[in-house]
Amino acid sequence: MRRIGSVLSVLVLVSALGTAAVLPAAASPPREVVATDAGKVRGETVDGIRVFEGIPYAAPPVGERRWRVPDRAAPWPGVRDATSPGPICPQLGWSESGSPVVSGSEDCLSLNVWTPVDASSAPVLVFVHGGGFTTGAGSLYDPSAMVARGNVVVAVNYRLGALGFLDHPGLRDPGAGNFGLADQQAALRWVQRNAVAFGGDPRRVTLWGESAGGFSTCAQLVSPGARGLFQQAIVQSAPCLNDFVPQSTAERRGLKTAADLGCADPRTAVECLRNKPFQELTGLNEDPTVVNRKVADRPWLPVTGTWALPFQPSVAHRLGLAADVPIIHGGTKDEARSFVGSRYDDSGNPLTAEQYPVVVRDMYGERAARKILAEYPLTAYPTPSLAFAQILTDEGKLVGACSQLPADDLMKRGAPVYAYEFAEPRTQQPGEFPYGAHHGVDIRYFFDSTNPGPWTPPPLTPEQEQLADRLLDQWTTFARTGSPGAGWTEYEKDVVRSISVARTAPIDLRVEHRCDFWESI
Repeated sequence: MRRIGSVLSVLVLVSALGTAAVLPAAASPPREVVATDAGKVRGETVDGIRVFEGIPYAAPPVGERRWRVPDRAAPWPGVRDATSPGPICPQLGWSESGSPVVSGSEDCLSLNVWTPVDASSAPVLVFVHGGGFTTGAGSLYDPSAMVARGNVVVAVNYRLGALGFLDHPGLRDPGAGNFGLADQQAALRWVQRNAVAFGGDPRRVTLWGESAGGFSTCAQLVSPGARGLFQQAIVQSAPCLNDFVPQSTAERRGLKTAADLGCADPRTAVECLRNKPFQELTGLNEDPTVVNRKVADRPWLPVTGTWALPFQPSVAHRLGLAADVPIIHGGTKDEARSFVGSRYDDSGNPLTAEQYPVVVRDMYGERAARKILAEYPLTAYPTPSLAFAQILTDEGKLVGACSQLPADDLMKRGAPVYAYEFAEPRTQQPGEFPYGAHHGVDIRYFFDSTNPGPWTPPPLTPEQEQLADRLLDQWTTFARTGSPGAGWTEYEKDVVRSISVARTAPIDLRVEHRCDFWESI
């Protein structure tokens, strides 16, 4: 299997693609035309896999539908061409000269279906892409290797940034603050209605996400609107108890956003914002130079205290209000190196010994910083950047280790939890920041990239290819049975499965990442 690069390297470089055309009915290989509940679609078969792209699962969220929960897609006549992806949702990217550019279209609520030619009652994995709730698209991911193992894979677009997660006192829609989550639920309902037509089993649906897609999956576990729409969950690099934004905070942010765009009057703000071109609403409050400590520090993400998310995930799980489904839950060993390395070292400004205590104090405050700097002295690390990254990784309030354990402890009360840490590092090039097993390094073990971009990491070694095969087999077994098999036992207190080429074995995550210390802060 050929893997051509990390999906994360291309999220900001994608461009909008045209909407799918409606073709007149014509003779086609029988398995390449499928009747959905809104009309027929024609895909194509490649190497024993049928691919259907750009299928609308909801009405375009444009005009008066902007900032409303999605309606079902309107039926179409004839046979719709489904051989090209739909447009990506609006997002900020960067030109070759380094200037910001907006890509995408608001008419972006589509999905791609990949299914074996002979699929019948196959497990269905619904993949939710990452990108910090501000970038990304389902069309960037090629799940051929997973599909070749007998699975149906559905990759979903959902609204991003302000268009997906704005909350404002003037919004009366039940999806306020969580339109992106409402999109995902609409896609899951589409899967329930249409899985059989593509050879899938709607009673064996696994919701699967990484990074922002993982946090989306965590949110759906505690959202009343998602109940019963999936039977298992896979969460990669998104500790499921990390807090989202409370509604009061989100509304304050929404009021400021509206005022900044010349829509300060709360009585007319929503109408004023709906009249803005989507380009003015894309990329708002996004600063790539900021390293966040917590998920809730991100500019756009799910909002709690709302119809879609009545409680923070931690509260919902403690109250027994979360979906009790089997879950694979874990992250990478060096999560935060992605953020620290790209912010400092890759920009030509590596963190210095003088800056190190300053950034720690700025982030944690003077009192906590004294303890942290004593626990993580510079003398214990090759560079200040690596010391800072270890702090953020161990604490895990954005992504990382120690916040995973309380989630595992709570979730195992209701259903099996299979906890892991992906520890296989990225191959380091001469002079490169040592990214290790960074955030997102595991993606290319599951997916090829449909758009590798100008930077492509080294190909997987034969040993890493074997590791990828094992992971794909375990994710497949989980999708079929609710257990990954292969000797992977259910989570027990603090012990998770460390996964790498050199060693796959249980480890004590609490000891490895100093979680006792972080619980004392």
